[in-house]
Amino acid sequence: MVTPENILTYWFDEVGPKGWYGGGAELDSEIRDKFLPTWQEAKDGACGLWLTYPAGTLAYIILTDQFPRNMFRDAGEAFSSDKSARAASKIAINRDWDLKIGEPARHFFYMPLVHSENLIDQDRAVRLICSRMSNAGAENLRHARAHREVIRLFGRFPFRNAALGRPSTEAETAWMAEGGYAAALRAVDSSAAA
Repeated sequence: MVTPENILTYWFDEVGPKGWYGGGAELDSEIRDKFLPTWQEAKDGACGLWLTYPAGTLAYIILTDQFPRNMFRDAGEAFSSDKSARAASKIAINRDWDLKIGEPARHFFYMPLVHSENLIDQDRAVRLICSRMSNAGAENLRHARAHREVIRLFGRFPFRNAALGRPSTEAETAWMAEGGYAAALRAVDSSAAA
């Protein structure tokens, strides 16, 4: 049986930042092999006891927000537990449980908001990273601002459209052809330099 501690040890001690942001087919397969049944249990409503303390909630958020993006890369299922992750994140933040976890792990409490296709969540993510993380979170803030910019432009993430079976608008297609997310990062960097 997978425990919250197993998830935290794996994600922070074994995978680390290189895997968090680099990933790849080998890591995706490893996460699927180790955690798919536990993710399915959480999706089906199990793992409720995890949500009764800060570290357990963080493990739940990683299980329902981060792991599906690896296990189901480029498929709609990658986003199917986002709502659960977002709810856990908001409850934990309201209880200040994020502040009981050190950096860089704290950042993962905010990721479900960064992944949200809702501008209010996006604004909150940026505020939280600004107010609750040190300067070491600068790169996280840069990406949070880029995600927010995409939601300001389109109200959704166009790079998810294919996986979710959503048709892209002409504006979204043009934006993706012009660099998509990389263009959003450049826009954030340009406004920061101005």
